[in-house]
Amino acid sequence: MPNVTKACGRSTSEFEFVALFASLTSLTALALSMMLPALSDIGRTFSAEQDVHKVVSTLVLGMVFGELFFGPLADARGRKSAILIGIALFIAGSLIAMLASSLTMLLFGRLLQGIGVAGPKIGSRAAIRDRYAGGAMARTMSLIMTVLVLVPMLAPVLGEWVLELGSWRFLFGAYAGLSLLAALWLYFRQPETLGQEDRLPFSVRGSFVVALRILMNAKVLAYTLAAGLLFGAQLSYYGVAQSIFSITYQRAELFTTFFALLAFAVGAASLINAKLVLRLGTAYLARTAVMGLVLSSGVLLVSALLSNGTPPLWIFVGLCAGCFFCIGILFGNLGAMAMESLGAVAGIGASIIASVSSLVAVLVSNVLGSFHDETLVPLGICFVAVGMGTLLLVGFATRRDDVEVLPYRPATA
Repeated sequence: MPNVTKACGRSTSEFEFVALFASLTSLTALALSMMLPALSDIGRTFSAEQDVHKVVSTLVLGMVFGELFFGPLADARGRKSAILIGIALFIAGSLIAMLASSLTMLLFGRLLQGIGVAGPKIGSRAAIRDRYAGGAMARTMSLIMTVLVLVPMLAPVLGEWVLELGSWRFLFGAYAGLSLLAALWLYFRQPETLGQEDRLPFSVRGSFVVALRILMNAKVLAYTLAAGLLFGAQLSYYGVAQSIFSITYQRAELFTTFFALLAFAVGAASLINAKLVLRLGTAYLARTAVMGLVLSSGVLLVSALLSNGTPPLWIFVGLCAGCFFCIGILFGNLGAMAMESLGAVAGIGASIIASVSSLVAVLVSNVLGSFHDETLVPLGICFVAVGMGTLLLVGFATRRDDVEVLPYRPATA
């Protein structure tokens, strides 16, 4: 049964809770996906076509730093305050990017956006952990992932619609407006989930000690690294998908459609996971999904090698859908399993998990980007490596005992 926090006043209904926190966490997906159709326009505006990919990677880099900051803040000031401060920074970054007169200024705005969007990401995950535990938490995270599938499906289309109304600068205005609406919804409708008695005083030493405890927990670290590999595979696809459709297959007009199809595969997986997790358990579903990922990615790589790097489009899309379906199963379960031992330090725990996984994802994405040759072989190798790495990490973690990570309590005289 859900463990609903009662110490902080009334609770919203489960439906509104899921809808609200899906909206808040969707800001990350919007910031990544909605911008994709505008990259070429941004490159032409600043005569920087070779560097425009940094518009995506700089956002993720900002998230790495923001995730380290907002975890301790969420534990010390509450989840709601962390989310609202993050949204304020996100809006500031959006306005800076909207008014940018150079690519450097725009990238600074994107960096600030990345730092800010970490607030809703970390605060939301900690709030879910406050309210739910075990299978109920995994179910809630899967329901939120199901709602979130609409964002990457629709975000590129929304981006194209905004571009039809004006320049790419309008996109950053849309970011500011949407995030402001989410902040108002949170402020007026959602009570704080972390009681005063459970808050941890902010301390640099305390944060450092707890971070070390989290990273030394083998089970949590294994799940975190696995989540980073999967996020890296997703970022890798984002970075090369437009090139694959426009150059490799000469079908640029299909990019938005198939981008939405793969996002739908993730959402369908999350919905199925939400239905099955309470009955089958997170560990069983994670092991099954990672085996499916290894199989699908292996067939993708073999088909690419046997067809000079370019298998038929329907094979590529079908196998990628299989890979992303398995990733959708894994995302909700790995996040829930990593957080299971972090109930007393959920804020900084979510922070460390997100920051480390984002850093791993950036590394994976950059490696693929350096080897991309407009064929599917590098992407296939990337997905196979991610699948095998995730298989080893999940297998290792599921054999370890649960050890709760304790908060830092300074010695008293």
